[in-house]
Amino acid sequence: MEMRPDQETLTTLVQNATLAPSSHNTQPWLFRIQECSIELYADPSRALVVNDPDQRELMISCGCALMNLRIGAAHAGWGYRIELFPDTETPDLLARFELQEEELACDLSGLFDAMLLRRTYRNRFTSETPAEALQDTLREAAHLEGAHLEVLAESVRDELIELVKRGDNLQWDSDAWRNELSQWLHGSRRGDGLTVPGLVAPLVRGVVRHFDMGKSMASQDNLLASESPLLLLLWSKRDAREDWLRVGQALQRVLLEGQRHGMQASYLNQPIQVPALRPELESICQIDGHAQMLLRMGFPEETLPASPRRKLDDILLDTASPDLD
Repeated sequence: MEMRPDQETLTTLVQNATLAPSSHNTQPWLFRIQECSIELYADPSRALVVNDPDQRELMISCGCALMNLRIGAAHAGWGYRIELFPDTETPDLLARFELQEEELACDLSGLFDAMLLRRTYRNRFTSETPAEALQDTLREAAHLEGAHLEVLAESVRDELIELVKRGDNLQWDSDAWRNELSQWLHGSRRGDGLTVPGLVAPLVRGVVRHFDMGKSMASQDNLLASESPLLLLLWSKRDAREDWLRVGQALQRVLLEGQRHGMQASYLNQPIQVPALRPELESICQIDGHAQMLLRMGFPEETLPASPRRKLDDILLDTASPDLD
C-alpha cells in the first residue's frame, strides 16, 4: 500500500521552510498544503519595491525556503519531486513539492540540525581562517545546486570594500530607500523585519527615514569586510526567475554547510542591489555570468538569538482559496 504523508508532517515541513533567510527578514513566501504536496508561492505584498525592484532577492529567498523543504523531507525519510513554475496562469506559484516514498540519490538530512541553528551574523568574526578543504566543501555545495561560488582573493578585497562603501552611500542617499528600510524595522513581536527594541522602534524608524547615515554604515561595513576571513560571491550563468530560485537553494546549502562546520555569514549585497555597481563587481571578480549574492563568512564570536518568524496561520493559504494573481 502506498504511504501518504499526514497533515502534521506537511505542516512541520512548512515550519522548517520558514527558517530560511530573506531580505530584511520580509519572509516573502506563502504555502498551500495539499493531500501529498506543498505549493510554494511568492508573496508580492512583501516585496521590497525600491531595494529589489525585479524581485530577484525575493525569489532567492523563496529558493532558500525550498531548500529547507527538501532538507526537512529528507530528515523525515521522504523522497520528493519538485516542479518549478507548474502553472503559467499563476506566476506567483513558484514550485509544487510532492512527497514520495522513493529514496533520493542525494541525502540532505545531514543539514537538518544546521537548518535549525543557522543565523545571519552581522558582528565581527574570529580571526580563524577556514581550511582549504572546508572552502572546497562550500564551492561544491553551490555547484550541486547549479550555481557557482567564488572564494574571493585578498588581491581584490580592497576594491570590493570600496564598491560596498559606494553602495552604502548611494542607497542611504535615497529618500525612497531609507523610507522602505524604516518600514521593516520592528519590535520582535511583529514576527518579521529587522528587529529593534520595541520601545525605541518609532525613534529608530524616524532616524532612518530622515537622516543619511551612508558614511557611518560604509565605515561599519568597511571594518566588517576587511576583518572577515572569507568574502564569497555566489553567481549564476543566467539571470532569470528560475535561476534565482536555484541560486536561493544554492545559497541555503552553502550557508548550512558552513553552519555544520561552525561558520555563519552575513551579506554585503550593496554592489548587486545598486544596478550601476553590479557590472563593476562582476568585472573585479572576473566571472562569466551574473553576481547574485556577496557574503562575508567566518566563525562567530558569540551565539545570537534567532530572528522572529511569522505565525503559521499568516503564511498558509486555505486549500479551497483561489489562486493568487
